[in-house]
Amino acid sequence: MIRLIKISLISIFLSVNAFAGSDGSLELSKKNLSTKDCFEGFNRASFALNQGLDKVIFKPVAVGYRALPSPVRAGTSNVLENLSNLITIPNNVLQGDLISAGINTTRLVVNSTIGILGIIDVADLLGFPEYVKEDYGQTLGKWGLGHGCYLVLPVLGPSTVRDTAGMFVNVMGGDPYYNISVNGNNEFLDGQLYATTKILSGIDFRAKNIEAIDNLEKNSVDFYASVKSLYLQDRERKISNSKDVIDTMNDGSWEEIDTN
Repeated sequence: MIRLIKISLISIFLSVNAFAGSDGSLELSKKNLSTKDCFEGFNRASFALNQGLDKVIFKPVAVGYRALPSPVRAGTSNVLENLSNLITIPNNVLQGDLISAGINTTRLVVNSTIGILGIIDVADLLGFPEYVKEDYGQTLGKWGLGHGCYLVLPVLGPSTVRDTAGMFVNVMGGDPYYNISVNGNNEFLDGQLYATTKILSGIDFRAKNIEAIDNLEKNSVDFYASVKSLYLQDRERKISNSKDVIDTMNDGSWEEIDTN
């Protein structure tokens, strides 16, 4: 029961990642993605539910968060990115990218110590290569596993069969924040801390993109189809480690929508 409660809390605030980068112009790529929308009826119902939750919960919380002083929000973002290395590093290894695994391990150590738990991105100041997040869905894609059908999960937002399987490696396989020293002992970080980081990540993302998401919805003939297209393009770009920017997206991908 406790694990289900944790999963629910994490899921609620992960749903804000159901939006892709756009300035509202919706100049979607013409790329023909092969992922089928096998469950469109279910997906559209889930999408409508998520939109309702966003208006009632996520957006108001994000507006309040945005009122915090800029240094507080910047420090929070840095801490969350630093912690995300704990998922990126094992996926670097699984993908055979040992160089990136080494760089990101060093980045984690430097920012967690000199950078005061990551509040200050010292690694960036020292000229480390740009940080690129990796996850288990991307790793499965690198291994040649196809997307499977497109899914819109209640509360969690857009996904695919493959990415959903990758997500549950984190949630059901135990907290991914492991082998970190806690009070001088090599222990697992508490699940509540993991849930807290995911909640804060969701709030931080939504706060950065209030206007952009509103513009995307306002200018979409079919908001559901726009989000689906952007999500699938973004996942393809990440799996291929492409440096190209999708027509509607800035180089920050789904981390922050370009409103310029």
